[in-house]
This record gives sequence, C-alpha cells and structure tokens, in this order.
Amino acid sequence: MGKQNKQVKTNAVRILDGENVSYELMEYDVTDGLLDGVSVAEKTGKAVETVYKTLVTIAGPRELFIFLVPVAAELDLKKAARAAKVKKLDMLPLKELTKETGYVRGGCSVVGMKKKYPTFIDKSAESLKLMIVSAGKPGLQMKLVPGELARVTEALFIDIVKS
Repeated sequence: MGKQNKQVKTNAVRILDGENVSYELMEYDVTDGLLDGVSVAEKTGKAVETVYKTLVTIAGPRELFIFLVPVAAELDLKKAARAAKVKKLDMLPLKELTKETGYVRGGCSVVGMKKKYPTFIDKSAESLKLMIVSAGKPGLQMKLVPGELARVTEALFIDIVKS
C-alpha cells in the first residue's frame, strides 16, 4: 500500500502521504460517463458494501456538512441533520460543488477539500477492514482503513443511512 507506480497527486493523496496513512489507489475508466458509486464498485471489482460515496450537504445559507455512506445506500437527511445538530439539511446544489470543495462530481474526496467541514461516516464502515472512497478525481479511488480516514478528516462514525 502507500506509494504507487505513477503516483497521481491529488490533494487527497498529498494529505494522506503527509499524515503517513497507508492506502492503495485504484484507477477505473470514466469514458462511459458512469460515475455513480455502484458503477464504480463494479468497475473496480470491489464489493459494493465497501465503496462509500461522499455527499455534501448544506444547512442555512453557508454551513456545509460532509457525509460518507455506502454507494448503494441513501443518506437519511433527518438522521444527518441530527448528527450535524442542525434543524434541516439539503444536498448542496451540484453547480456549487467545485466552488465549495475544490472537487468535481464523481471525484469528490472527503480528504483535501478547500476547507475542513464537519464530517460523518456511516457506522457500517466501522466493521470494515478497508473502505474505498474517492481519491479526488473521477477515475481514481483509494482503499484505506476506516479509522485512519476518520482520524485524518476528524469524522465521527454514526448511523446516517435510510433504513
């Protein structure tokens, strides 16, 4: 794990290197335009329950919160709002994603956003040896230990998916 052959240096990768976090990068083809998490799991040949998507939500006019949920699951906005201790959360409009995070759709990593936002990882990740998340650009995923990801992003593990 760790350093790869022709290392792709995204912000996320640079931060993990700086924190001495062990990870493995996986590249996949994006020419078919399928960037959803389930397609990514299929393309990387990884179990869908180990692949997590990064969802950016907004409360009020400017307060952002980040949630990681399994790609086949749906974020429960009520549970998420309780976790974030706000009345109501909405998904951040896609047109604002790059401006707020520095990342594009299909390549939004929880690591290395423009600012450090409060972050929550669905508790299902706690029981995994390794989880897979975006490495900061479409076509690039990283596999790492959930506890290490939580440490670097200062995330909490909490139940945030629709049951």
